[in-house]
Amino acid sequence: MSFSINFNRLGRDLAAMEAAGTAGRTMKGRRLRLRSGLVLATLSGAMLAAGIGAQPGWAADAATPVSGGTLIYATDREPTCLDPHVDGDMPQVFVAQQFLDSLVSMDKDGHIGPWLAKSWTISPDGKTYTFSLRDDVTFTNGEKFTSAAVKANLDHMINPATQSSTAGGYVQQYVGTDTPDDHTAVVHLSKPYAAFLEVLAQGFLGIEAPSALKRSRDENCQSPVGSGPFKVTRWDHQSQVVLERNPDYRWAPPTTLHQGPAYLEKVIWKFIPEPAVRFAALQSGSVDVIEVLPPESEAAAEKNPDLTLLIKDRPGNPTNGELNTKRAPFDDIRFREAFVRSADIDGALASVYFGRYHHASGPLSSATPFYSGDFQHADDYDPDRANKLLDEAGWKDRDSSGFRVKNGQSLVVHVPIGASISPAERSLWEQVQATAGQVGFDVRLEPVGDTESSERQGKWDYDVTLDYWNTNTADVLRIVFGSEFLGAAGSGGYHQNGSGFKNAEFDDVVEKALETQDPDKRKDYYHQAQKIISSQYLQLRTYPQSTRLGVYKTAHDVRLEPSLTVTTLYDAWVSK
Repeated sequence: MSFSINFNRLGRDLAAMEAAGTAGRTMKGRRLRLRSGLVLATLSGAMLAAGIGAQPGWAADAATPVSGGTLIYATDREPTCLDPHVDGDMPQVFVAQQFLDSLVSMDKDGHIGPWLAKSWTISPDGKTYTFSLRDDVTFTNGEKFTSAAVKANLDHMINPATQSSTAGGYVQQYVGTDTPDDHTAVVHLSKPYAAFLEVLAQGFLGIEAPSALKRSRDENCQSPVGSGPFKVTRWDHQSQVVLERNPDYRWAPPTTLHQGPAYLEKVIWKFIPEPAVRFAALQSGSVDVIEVLPPESEAAAEKNPDLTLLIKDRPGNPTNGELNTKRAPFDDIRFREAFVRSADIDGALASVYFGRYHHASGPLSSATPFYSGDFQHADDYDPDRANKLLDEAGWKDRDSSGFRVKNGQSLVVHVPIGASISPAERSLWEQVQATAGQVGFDVRLEPVGDTESSERQGKWDYDVTLDYWNTNTADVLRIVFGSEFLGAAGSGGYHQNGSGFKNAEFDDVVEKALETQDPDKRKDYYHQAQKIISSQYLQLRTYPQSTRLGVYKTAHDVRLEPSLTVTTLYDAWVSK
């Protein structure tokens, strides 16, 4: 396949759009349930080879940092809200990481360290966490950070009015917080939750100023207030978010390269949905960093001496199609296995993503703590096995199109495709449609608006729903497959457990994994959980989510923070 771009023309087009204050068209709507949260127990397995010029996400630049200047960052999707407590989608946390601090930090080896909390203790029953807080932190509105802020934020996340699907889902065990003094917060949980510190390290649970949280939901979405190295000064919808340096910042986590204020004076966070335009802007130096580097452009980027690539897998539950077990045909495991084995995912990824994305190797991304490679071939492409299963199920006849029929009924699989699903993702599922059709599945890809997609998901009106969930803990297995997550969550009314799976043995294993702080015991429990899920064929897994940045030569020390593998610009500087 050949691919060419008139970069000069695209660069001129982008400049014209920027002059008009548009910076490209707006992405209307968004993909629902694109969750994140991520932390690496080991980052060596998380790095993808990025080719010439690639560098690890935590590497420092060899040159001496320069203070001042503006960095222009371009991404594909605009957040629906800048407060990451609300809903909880990836574009939110990428921006939030620049202006919010977390209670604790996580390093590249998955170890929890201090940040806004200096230290903490955990009660013997695992249900009470006592945090000793820093006494020198100030929010950018001048408000002091105290234990009251910890309470206000956790209360905000769990409040149904916040409509928090990600942060609120992570702290369902939260009962309340006692504040015996300004610098001690005693957090009470309803049951042991060994993943609590892990999720607190995520930007989705970043700490905001209590007085700002008291404002209306819409007002706080527009201009949230944190204590981080930058502050939100303006959000020009359909164009950009402007962030300015917090000159008082003195409390960076130990995972950073320096202490004190950020080097950059300003960050302009642009929204450029078109991949070719976004890459052309990087090539020309019109922007310093682009997110969601187009796979078709990676080869060119590797050969360009002006560019550096930062590419790393995110932990969590990989990109997938969840199979609805609450209705036929996927209430029968034979049909689930047949469908999963009918899809040539390796071939589809090579075709659609130019070989740059790799096949997901289990219910956890390989970058996730407690991931096991024992199940990476549990659902390999095997059309012979798929045909045998459908024959055994009594679906031996085919219609004139080659689709399986039985008693006059066709073997139909309904797959709603929301408006904000990327063209590449749609192409991937068209490949699934083709190979599944060869064994007899009539796969119908049904374009719908995002609102309708959400409504259908909430009503279980689908056979396959597209999803992923990025997080830094293997507890994602409980969220995605546990029976307690079968109910509707958040504003969209969707279900985190989109497969409808309900299994007492699985529920017991993942609960036991949260009752112990012993890593060896947690590893064993999560191995059992992965074994159960892999044997049930609940998802057609495609590829692990990854952060893919292109960095122009004028930008230095752009890093991927360890907990969610999202961009952090605190250490970054520009040499323009």
